[in-house]
Amino acid sequence: MTQPAVSKPLPEPDEPSLPFFQGATDGRLMLMKCADCGAFRLPSRHHCDECLSPTFTWEQASGRGTVRTFGVMHQRYHPGFALPYNVTVVELEEGPRITTNLVGIDNADIRVGMPVTVEWERHEDVTLPKFRPA
Repeated sequence: MTQPAVSKPLPEPDEPSLPFFQGATDGRLMLMKCADCGAFRLPSRHHCDECLSPTFTWEQASGRGTVRTFGVMHQRYHPGFALPYNVTVVELEEGPRITTNLVGIDNADIRVGMPVTVEWERHEDVTLPKFRPA
């Protein structure tokens, strides 16, 4: 008898991260922007990493970035992930670094410094930002 397919784990938006995930559903990459110094950050930091201010607004990011680092996973840590897969850190044009996956490229062709752009992976309850070569 074959085992049923296992889905990969997905994030569950909470109140502080809801604008990020609502933006993703609408195809917009949303970041927190400090109301005092203008530094961008990912949700859901309670204060600005630059000036420690707790005040912020939500702003749409460009969706463009650069591969900062990556790794290719060859060991199955969860049955929902097909091997091999990449885990990539993208430095966004606005400054924050987001951990994601690159799509539309063979793992062997990923390079540090590669320009990338956001793409959306839609699931029933959540949309996730992934990146592809620009």
